[in-house]
Amino acid sequence: MKILFATTNPAKVKTYASRLIEKGYEIVTLKDLKIDIYVEENGTTPLENAIIKAKEYHKISNLPTIAMDEGLYLDGVPENLQPGTHVRRVNGKKLTDEEMITHYINLVNQYGINGKLTGYFQKGVAILNDNQIDTIEIKAPRCFSNTRCETITIGYPLASIQWMEELNKYKAELTKEEENKLMSKEQKEILDFIESKIARNWRKNENMI
Repeated sequence: MKILFATTNPAKVKTYASRLIEKGYEIVTLKDLKIDIYVEENGTTPLENAIIKAKEYHKISNLPTIAMDEGLYLDGVPENLQPGTHVRRVNGKKLTDEEMITHYINLVNQYGINGKLTGYFQKGVAILNDNQIDTIEIKAPRCFSNTRCETITIGYPLASIQWMEELNKYKAELTKEEENKLMSKEQKEILDFIESKIARNWRKNENMI
């Protein structure tokens, strides 16, 4: 049975949808289904937005639906300047990748210490099928630098300034093996949650269970 992973973000497709496909689930995306309907994310938290998207795209597709959203909260930054659920949108404007990088570097310069600004992503996941909804929230610590690398990760430009202290390099510079090692804990928690809520007969191949 097909399962909709309701995102157009290539970074989320690569990190989550692709891994579920590798495990034998028949995952499709909004792009696969040619769904280009915008769902207004007017929730006050990432989890509320994930629930809104899961409900709306489930209604449109009539498929079991997985939706995600995330918000960014930075230490020491005034409430009126917190990204929150509008990580890419500032004063009503959707930023390009370069504008986004510049905006957050400015925040690091203004509110960071020694060129670094800490905070966390609050991630919300909602799974909806047959009027049953399951949710999870994850808090993922982050550190941003006021300098950048030239590599830009499509769908996640902040990886160009996200500093990985353990390896002394930017997230965008990590090899696949390094990223899997450093990011696996939070990603595994989300993937394990999704798998635990997907019924066994949703598998594309029962022999893979």
